[in-house]
Amino acid sequence: MRHRERWHALGFISPALAGLTVFTALPVALAVVMSLFDWPIFGDREFIGLGNYRALLTDTPDFWPALRNSVLFTVLYVPTNLAVALGLALLLGPRLHGRAVFRVLFFIPVVTPMVANALVWKLVLQPQGLLNGLSTAWLGITLPNFLVDRNWAMIAIVVMSVWAGMGYNMLVLTAALEQLPTSVLEAARMDGAQGWRLLIRVTLPLISPAIFFAAVMTIIGSLQVFAQPQLLTGGGPGTSTIPLVMFIYDTGFTFQDLGLAAAAAWLLFVLIIGITVLQFRAQRRWVHYEH
Repeated sequence: MRHRERWHALGFISPALAGLTVFTALPVALAVVMSLFDWPIFGDREFIGLGNYRALLTDTPDFWPALRNSVLFTVLYVPTNLAVALGLALLLGPRLHGRAVFRVLFFIPVVTPMVANALVWKLVLQPQGLLNGLSTAWLGITLPNFLVDRNWAMIAIVVMSVWAGMGYNMLVLTAALEQLPTSVLEAARMDGAQGWRLLIRVTLPLISPAIFFAAVMTIIGSLQVFAQPQLLTGGGPGTSTIPLVMFIYDTGFTFQDLGLAAAAAWLLFVLIIGITVLQFRAQRRWVHYEH
């Protein structure tokens, strides 16, 4: 009976295992192999060992600006996303009438394709767009061209990304807030905790596991940003908004150097894993799993 149950279980999970093998395991293994070769799309391949990694770190001038842009986007995007999501979660509490409608409205950008979001924001932010038109008509102020100005391009991408992604973390934090033990909150209020003191000393520690989850997932996603800069600015002006994933894409499919692109992808993987490990180690100091 146990032997038959094992075969039945294997039969049920075999489609998922096949998909995981074909679309994840094999491409990952191939990427490892490709990173060790001079691998053009057309032509002969040549084994060069760690040559692609050395070339990235020493002889590829666009790699470091792309890495810097990814880190800068992450530093600007993650705290802003979490702060806005937490603020919305607190505002959409049980005392607010129609909160379900507001949750749906704030979550719509999350399920809307990123291409559609980016195109709408491009129409809003361009010189002939809605934002500049309203500011000129109402305030008599001509705004800068956010998408081609070095000082504003990355900020514009961050603002658009926060608008498109804050709804997910809002729902995560809202669910955590709704699970708070009312006895603890009532005891804190009886002891005189109100307002910001109640939020910082009681509420945030109680929902710290949800904040930790949201932070980890948001950082991982932000380090892999691609669609927003690709569609809004094309990586410009210059290389000021080219993230690492866009650099990998251009290296592999525009310049047709798959080996160098695979090496850059593995360096990004190491960066993400390293930051995630640091987060899990740091959680012991601020994440509280017991109420």
